[in-house]
Amino acid sequence: MFMCLCVFFCFLFSSLFHIFEVNGTDLIIDIISSGKNLQEKKRLTICNIARQWEIQQNRTALEASLNQDKDNEPCQINGSTAYVFPEESRSLDTILSSAVQGLSVLDSHLVEVEGDTLYLYGSGALECLDRNWSVQTAGSVVTVSFMFMEFDEIVQVLTKLKLKFPNSVHLKFKETNLVTLQQFNALAQVHRIEQLTVDPQGNPVVNFTLWKYYVLFRLNHLNLQKINGIEVTQNDTVMAERLFGILAYVASSELPHYRMLSLFGESRMKQFHDLLEGKGKKSGVGIEESGDNRKAGGESTARAMLNYTAKNVHMEKLEEIKERKTFCQTYVENLVKEAADIHMKNESLQKLWPQMFIELVRDAVIEIRNKNSYMKLCLQRIADQKQ
Repeated sequence: MFMCLCVFFCFLFSSLFHIFEVNGTDLIIDIISSGKNLQEKKRLTICNIARQWEIQQNRTALEASLNQDKDNEPCQINGSTAYVFPEESRSLDTILSSAVQGLSVLDSHLVEVEGDTLYLYGSGALECLDRNWSVQTAGSVVTVSFMFMEFDEIVQVLTKLKLKFPNSVHLKFKETNLVTLQQFNALAQVHRIEQLTVDPQGNPVVNFTLWKYYVLFRLNHLNLQKINGIEVTQNDTVMAERLFGILAYVASSELPHYRMLSLFGESRMKQFHDLLEGKGKKSGVGIEESGDNRKAGGESTARAMLNYTAKNVHMEKLEEIKERKTFCQTYVENLVKEAADIHMKNESLQKLWPQMFIELVRDAVIEIRNKNSYMKLCLQRIADQKQ
């Protein structure tokens, strides 16, 4: 009997273990399958975003080339090479954790938080900064990567970026149309950058030999530690100052005083007034910056002159200036017309006044020639006024 019970329980446990083994295998297969589907969907989305970006850049370059004179060389199409999605080496746990964090996959943009990096693909991804990010996720983001979007669109959200992700100290740009050194001026509003990475792909500005030195000069107050993964040395900072120091002086000297004052706070205004009055030279404070300001890590007065305005904002300002110019021109024209009318009337009066004066005197003499009738006439006028 005992042997029969042992055989029965062994058979039961064996069957249960077999069932669990089969179901467990199916469960693992389902998890792996869902992870692969998510990974494939992400890969296709990024490829689609890259394709849309390339078409947009080609269209923009073509329009620019058509607007050039026929004698000029045709504008080279800044077509980005097809985005090569790297081979995934992440574990299944990483893929599943990304899904839990909320991978937002759309045809036009993609947002993903992986580890300490926030990946933003496509211009539509910038709208994600308006989300209510959890404190844990927002605090864990150290690096923000921008891909397949215009730098001018990024400029508009830089301030919001620091509010949403206060610990972010590393900015990456790839396929963002960084084409001029002036665009780096916009990064001054971030107030804290330890690392800056500008990928050559889609950012022609890196073809300039001195672009890193300009970044060091303009963003000197941010204490950059690495640019494109290379440590910043003291010699680099000194060289940047030698190369571009005169640029800040020229910018501050050419800008009208009222424009300079509009860029300063109260402390800067006082400093600037002191400099204009010669007090700055007496106290040893130059136009560049004071010792206290350097210790505080603040942006220098002269460097603050080097700012950047996005194209759309610049166009809006130009339109506003055009409207003001039209209004002022119309207003001045009306004033000139009114003044001309007054002048013409005055000239006419000067010509007619001698004859009018004679006629007024004559009428008055005739009217008062007979005192009795004149008195009656005056009394009648008074009576009429009272009625």
